Order: sequence, then structure tokens, then C-alpha cells
Amino acid sequence: MKKQHIGFELSVYNREEDLSQNEQKLLSDAEHARENAYAPYSNFKVGAAVLLENGETVIGNNQENSSYPSGLCAERVAIFQAGAKYPGISIKSIAISATSKDYVVDSPAGPCGNCRQSIIEYEQKQKSPISILLRGEIGAIYKCDSIADILPLAFSSSFLSDS
Repeated sequence: MKKQHIGFELSVYNREEDLSQNEQKLLSDAEHARENAYAPYSNFKVGAAVLLENGETVIGNNQENSSYPSGLCAERVAIFQAGAKYPGISIKSIAISATSKDYVVDSPAGPCGNCRQSIIEYEQKQKSPISILLRGEIGAIYKCDSIADILPLAFSSSFLSDS
């Protein structure tokens, strides 16, 4: 038996001003998107903003439903909207920001497993990394260079055929 460590590096920014102008704008777009989230059950609002290779930004926010599995996360709303509106245009990065009515979200909230899998599908399809910015409503900002960093051993279409 051999043990192997799988890990990743992330950059931690304590000030928004330390991000590039594009990253600051993308994070701001995600923060604005979360304001319109529909989260009457969890009171946990999430906004996402996707920056495309053509310079366009597509936003999304979580949309809850009383039949819980019927809701959709902000990340998938934004990614799927980008794919529908701009097919074939590569995604450069995604910013995600979360807040709660019940408490101060002072640490970055990462995407759920379903969202990670959905985002990595686009990364694999376009054969280029999608960077990710994560922030609560206050506090540190995390940046990963690729969604693959936070989804090691990801499932891919290669498992669906023998070629």
C-alpha cells in the first residue's frame, strides 16, 4: 500500500484592493447578484458572476423551492446561463459571494459538490482552467487557479466510454 496526499494551493487576500481590477469587478458583480437571490427557507443568499473570454459577465443567484431538491444554486444558474447564452465561449473565472439574514458570513463559502461537478464539466470541455474567487459578506477572499483544485479526482466523460 502507498499513501498519497492530494492537495491544492490557494491565494488568500485580506483586502479587496489586492485583487486585480477585473477580479474586484467580478466579485462586486457576484455580491450584487446575491441581493436578488430567492432564499426564503435557508435565509442564505449566494451570488455568482462568471467572466467569459469575450469580456461578458453573466450572473446568477440561488433560487430555492419549498420542494428542496427543485431549487438551484447560484453557481449553476450563472454557469448554465453562460452556456445557454454564449455557447462555445470559454469561461475564464467565477466569483461567488454569500450572506445570511441570520448571521454574518465572515469566511468564504465554497460551491457544493453538484456545483463543483457542473463547473468542472465546462473546464474539461473548454480544456482551460476556470479560476474561482470565494468570499463571504466580509473577510478574506480565496482564489484558486482552477476548479479542478477544489475537486480532485473529478468524474469526467472519460469514464463513460472505453475510448
